[in-house]
Amino acid sequence: MFKRNLRILLVEDHPFQLIALQILLNNHGLYLLTPALNAREALAALERSDKPYDLLLCDQRLPDMCGIELVEKASQHGWVDHAVLLSGLDASQLADIEREARARGVPLLGCLNKPLNTLELLRLITPTDSDP
Repeated sequence: MFKRNLRILLVEDHPFQLIALQILLNNHGLYLLTPALNAREALAALERSDKPYDLLLCDQRLPDMCGIELVEKASQHGWVDHAVLLSGLDASQLADIEREARARGVPLLGCLNKPLNTLELLRLITPTDSDP
């Protein structure tokens, strides 16, 4: 999935963390970023877009909706191809979210701990030799 022209919708409710996330992604050659501070802004960006986003990179704990709910809604409307959740939750809670997402057919690539380790993200979005 990883490509330099990846269209990414970033959803993070803390402005400083949103800016830091943009800088981290820019440092790895990812520039087609649309920032949103909450689910409402994210949904508006998704609705305005003329094509699906390649990736929804989203905080799990947003003030107006859980990240996984946002991912599911965006997926149901065909607004996003893949998603990655960011969270400070513990590993068992993240594993539960991943299991539930897969059971419901949500295109979640995985959950990553905050602060984001961009190398972990790149590993998650880069196809392996065994991928089709």
